[in-house]
Amino acid sequence: MPAPIRLALYEPDIAPNVGTILRLAACFELGVDIVEPCGFVWSEPKLRRAGMDYLDRVDLARHTSWTRYMAEARPPRLVLLTTKGATPLPDFRFAPGDTLLLGRESAGVPDAVHDAADSRVVIPVAAGTRSLNVAIAAGIAAGEALRQLGAFPEQQPS
Repeated sequence: MPAPIRLALYEPDIAPNVGTILRLAACFELGVDIVEPCGFVWSEPKLRRAGMDYLDRVDLARHTSWTRYMAEARPPRLVLLTTKGATPLPDFRFAPGDTLLLGRESAGVPDAVHDAADSRVVIPVAAGTRSLNVAIAAGIAAGEALRQLGAFPEQQPS
């Protein structure tokens, strides 16, 4: 069964954040696209510290550029999580097949990528704060999307 949503990471800077997002994806059965170049050398040991032994469970696709990603992945609807978003997360309605796009920790996404998104969603935060860690933002948005879609995985007995 295809993942209810996918996560796409645009030129991620920090390996432990990517590992954490890959662990999130494994636990919630989400697909992940990595739009390169990354700000770190891609290596299993760097990712495994946060991703643990879950990395082999992720439907992971790496793309060498934004252009290649758009040609290869062809997301039905690209939902950018951005501090410049027009729609607060609680007001946004997710659909099956959505891809949640997260920008670089250091710089977000360039204007061309921002403009390519079908929707721009902001996670509201307290006054005087700027933004969340990208892995935390991914978890919050993915959780809301899965809640709306009734798509959390079935709880398995331990």
